[in-house]
Amino acid sequence: MTASSMQRPHATSTIKVSVQQLHSSSSEFPDSCYNGLYPGHISTTPIQKALLAVGSGVAALRDPYRHDMVAVLGETTGHLALINLRDRMKNDPEGYTILTERPRIRFSTLDMNKMASLPDGSFGKEYFSFLEDNHVTPDTRADVKFVDNEELAYVMQRYREVHDLLHTLLGMPTNMLGEVVVKWFEAAQTGLPMCALGAVLGPLRLNSSRLQTLFTSLGPWAVRNGQRARCVLSIFYERRWEQSLEDLRQELNIEPPPVMHRGFNRSS
Repeated sequence: MTASSMQRPHATSTIKVSVQQLHSSSSEFPDSCYNGLYPGHISTTPIQKALLAVGSGVAALRDPYRHDMVAVLGETTGHLALINLRDRMKNDPEGYTILTERPRIRFSTLDMNKMASLPDGSFGKEYFSFLEDNHVTPDTRADVKFVDNEELAYVMQRYREVHDLLHTLLGMPTNMLGEVVVKWFEAAQTGLPMCALGAVLGPLRLNSSRLQTLFTSLGPWAVRNGQRARCVLSIFYERRWEQSLEDLRQELNIEPPPVMHRGFNRSS
């Protein structure tokens, strides 16, 4: 065994410790201790960001369901993409309103009873059904910590909270194939490196039949629609619950998903 090979485990463990320490440190300080960018912000140097990116990337590769590590990876690698998304939102009247009003998608901001009472086929009712059917909640999205710009931090937060709405718009379940399809759409739509990485590595966890479905049908459909659709962060979804899902897709220039997706289940 060479000296360099003996050092690798130590380097990897050091990176993981750095990720865990920085990612959890925000709970140790009151808001008054932050540098003023936004509550929860953790200031990091370029070297620290690089360590966070590597460490969180390794952790996310080993366990794609480590959403905390996926979140850190997105924040430490997405600066240029976030600038582009912010500019696209600013150039859209509805997107500009979102940047100004800063709405949040949380259970505390949603009227779930009203959404449940909406007609079948409405966007709000379909989103409510998605949450119920897949046993997910919008409150699981982590707060942004490592983006060193308050406005860009909100753009990243909005992207996270819109993710489940994209599942509804695209008609994709929360199983691995559905998540990969959404990642292909998001990679084409947002340009976030985290999404591109998920789009490339996600298929490695699919069986042969799902891979065939992805590469021959759902994948090309997701990329095509991600590239041509209106910026999905520029939609004030909270004011669109009563709009029909079909009409909203047409407005966003998103084709209905292939019929074959309806045969998927959560465990496949």
